[in-house]
Amino acid sequence: MDVRVLKELREYYKTLSDAARLRILEQLAHRELTVSELARGLRISQPLVSWHLRRLLRAGLVKMHREGREVHCSLDRTRLHEYEREFNSLITNL
Repeated sequence: MDVRVLKELREYYKTLSDAARLRILEQLAHRELTVSELARGLRISQPLVSWHLRRLLRAGLVKMHREGREVHCSLDRTRLHEYEREFNSLITNL
């Protein structure tokens, strides 16, 4: 398997290793939410939610767009499925 893909998988799993980020993904699996809505729902500060979202965005798991002053977040299911396919390819080629 390509070294680049292996590095991406490593980063993907490191990103998922945090409980707060998993909780964010769980919330976004149901519907698009603003950063403020995520902070309220998870009962953590907005700056901390933003910090976690940046990690998720870098891994390609979250899409974000701005509407006025609010930032809306959604789960990038396409990228999530790509990671799953890459991992499955890795373990079936052993």
